[in-house]
Amino acid sequence: MSAHKDTSPKKVTVRSLLTRKQSGEKIVCLTAYDASFAQLIDAAGVDVVLVGDSLGMVVQGLETTLPVTVDEMLYHSQLVHRGVKHALLVVDMPFLSYTTVASALENAGRFMKAGAEMVKLEGGADQAGIVSALVNNGIPVCAHLGLQPQRVHKIGGYRVQGREASAAEHMLHEARVLQEAGADLMVLECVPAALAKKISKELTIPVIGIGAGKDCDGQVLVLYDILGASPGRQPKFAQNFLQGAGSVAAAIDAYAEAVRSGHFPSAEQSFN
Repeated sequence: MSAHKDTSPKKVTVRSLLTRKQSGEKIVCLTAYDASFAQLIDAAGVDVVLVGDSLGMVVQGLETTLPVTVDEMLYHSQLVHRGVKHALLVVDMPFLSYTTVASALENAGRFMKAGAEMVKLEGGADQAGIVSALVNNGIPVCAHLGLQPQRVHKIGGYRVQGREASAAEHMLHEARVLQEAGADLMVLECVPAALAKKISKELTIPVIGIGAGKDCDGQVLVLYDILGASPGRQPKFAQNFLQGAGSVAAAIDAYAEAVRSGHFPSAEQSFN
């Protein structure tokens, strides 16, 4: 009688993501907003599924992510949780849901109870106290630097961040502070490729890029962007993987393979 070998994919955890960074294996991330797409993404072996507040723009048809509420994020988190078995499930903390330690703990706790395994929040060193409080209460945190969509009005639009030498040095400092505060993961959005490479090499935690060049530890894109389903919104750093793929599942597979092989992003999808 032969022994049965379990070939099912292992559950992705904070620890296994760290191991991937250390081994140089690229981390694949993608957004999802419902159970059906989440199941397809999970079946493709994507490592991290993000319930992004980007749903405000790609699902709700809003101009920014700012109006998205905690209750809406909870609803979509519950849907996505039903479709995810393998990937690490990360949920965005929406605008003004983490202005104090008390509000951050309350809202992050609700997301964790809804199935999240990590929460993501925007902001630099000013968020170190919030990050520390969440981590100290057993809630893993993904930090987010560079272009921060929740601060779009403050920064004057969707612009690349960190091009000036002083801004680049400041971002590196903030990345160090957030890591020291206990962040387990970091997203860099719309950051010059050279700066993203420097931050990725300096930090011990995994760094996930979106419009931040090929040298980050992994990549994330909005699902609708890889399917060419964001009319008028297709950003420079995205690619339509559905074109020529034949199916949504094949497009997700193609995206995952392109990230793992280092073919995505190319120089065309990066910033100097």
